[in-house]
Amino acid sequence: MSDDEADPELLALLRKSLGLGGGAANPGAAETKVLENAQYVFDNAIDVALNSSKTKEAAETIWRLMQKKEYSTQTWSEHELHPKTKDESTVDFIFAMDLLNFSFWSEHPEETRFAIEYRGKKWTGYWSLVAALQRALDEEIPITSPYFWVNEDECSESMLKHVFRSVTDEEIPLLQERLQCLRQAGRVLCEDFDGSFVNCIYNANYSAASLVNLMAESFPCFRDETSFQGRRVRLYKRAQILVADLWACFNGEGLGEFHDIDKITMFADYRIPQILNQLGCLMYSPPLESHIRDLKPIPSGSTWEVELRATSIWCVELIRREIEKNHPDAKPKIKPTQSNGHAASVDRRQSLTTSALDEQRKCTTQKHITQTSSAKPASSGVNAILIDFFLYDTMKELERDGKEQLPHHRTRSIWY
Repeated sequence: MSDDEADPELLALLRKSLGLGGGAANPGAAETKVLENAQYVFDNAIDVALNSSKTKEAAETIWRLMQKKEYSTQTWSEHELHPKTKDESTVDFIFAMDLLNFSFWSEHPEETRFAIEYRGKKWTGYWSLVAALQRALDEEIPITSPYFWVNEDECSESMLKHVFRSVTDEEIPLLQERLQCLRQAGRVLCEDFDGSFVNCIYNANYSAASLVNLMAESFPCFRDETSFQGRRVRLYKRAQILVADLWACFNGEGLGEFHDIDKITMFADYRIPQILNQLGCLMYSPPLESHIRDLKPIPSGSTWEVELRATSIWCVELIRREIEKNHPDAKPKIKPTQSNGHAASVDRRQSLTTSALDEQRKCTTQKHITQTSSAKPASSGVNAILIDFFLYDTMKELERDGKEQLPHHRTRSIWY
């Protein structure tokens, strides 16, 4: 070994100490630090606070409504745009999907915002991304291949514009940043993981936390970190949702099997703070609320933005704990070979709740999410992933019904 080459044993030891690579003596010891960092921000936040009583009310309501519709990870693939196979090509698709899964909000009206036309339908938001990827594969463009991403002649800016061509005049936001993410991730995968994200999954040794840490360590475009009052804060939205999508797609088995899936927190974006505020759980200072209401941008990494995202993570954790305290059957079943939670299919977070909320459409926000079913709760567990899915879809329901009380905050970045 030359002096320029890294000692593989030393690297392995370092990776073990960080909870990476699956070689640790206790793979369950890996921690992302996301929840710990979120609590620190909440404890020191000035412009975002929590209402304890409203949070407890929301926890009870969310649990009851989630039980009204029994859903499963098996329904993730039911949406017409999600992959139907369960193999390595599906992993490639999910990685490409969440690599580019950021910043779809638009300042344009719904009819003129960026949209993809595919299979006779018009897709916006997250689904515009999935539709664009599927359309590209139909056109035999290898858009999910890292080897394609690193080929600058084939995967050019003009090619990416073609892949994301819109049916409207608005182009996809942050096109240059998306191209940079593809290039960067492609180089890492080709140089360090034999061109396949599957090898990252194998490295994580069935640990969701280890896989999140590996992604943040190896892929700068997944390193969703910032600072708050001089302290490093990890939020890792896209890294965590990628793990959650794998878990959902593969029903907690095979390439989606993670023994510590409940270490994943909610995915800190702009929709969850919005619904938590609408439910009364999250409270904003007058200057912050006025800023959001006036649709003024909030810079990525600013104090306001970090408080919004981190306090949302902590709020969902308190909701999860409240549910588990009051409903013993909400505790996820520990099964080393398969997770017993749910995920699923129709909206961004795989729309777990659309039919469960149909009868709520004519109600006010509080009634919309507080009217519950007398059906006996299912025995399936609940975790932050499922609560996030539920809240996201509920907010999309309210938006479609014109019942938004406050707009979502506007931050343009690659992190969400």
